[in-house]
Amino acid sequence: MATLNIKKGSSSKSAYDLRDPNIEAVERHTLAVVVDNEAGVLARVIGLFAGRGYNIDSLTVAEVDHTGHRSRITIVTSGTPQVIDQIKAQLGRIVPVHEVHDLTVESESVERELALFKVEGQGEKRVEALRMADIYRANVVDSTLESFIFEITGSTAKIDAFADLMRPLGLAELARTGVAALARGKVD
Repeated sequence: MATLNIKKGSSSKSAYDLRDPNIEAVERHTLAVVVDNEAGVLARVIGLFAGRGYNIDSLTVAEVDHTGHRSRITIVTSGTPQVIDQIKAQLGRIVPVHEVHDLTVESESVERELALFKVEGQGEKRVEALRMADIYRANVVDSTLESFIFEITGSTAKIDAFADLMRPLGLAELARTGVAALARGKVD
């Protein structure tokens, strides 16, 4: 008789939900960190995550104030509420850090990501790739007889969905920028 491969407590719809109710759920948070634009600051911020075993799902960095020499680091990470609070507190203690904002809890925010897809194919697959790109509002930024490069901007879920559609059509390469995010509404 074959054994069933059912993960213990894996379904919230099961009558036999065996998950420990005392364990807090892991949450995804987007953090915006304003820092001095100087050598070694990014390494210190990333070192904080690496040294404590925290994972970074997405990371973007760019200078946002040329006169004040400030950069904005947008970090998407996951953890329990206590872990997220600990990350924010430890980020705030790093000397060149000026502001730490948790965009997930402070207010509604807008998140976008840019991705480039190289899709190789001929014949019907090539035509289908163009159709899908049109539906997803992806722009053709390069075209050869063998491939296209599409540019798409949107939520992480939209980019993941587009990638899933392009794989059977000849997805050869993919480059993503990571999440850029801003809080909606008036700046305090």
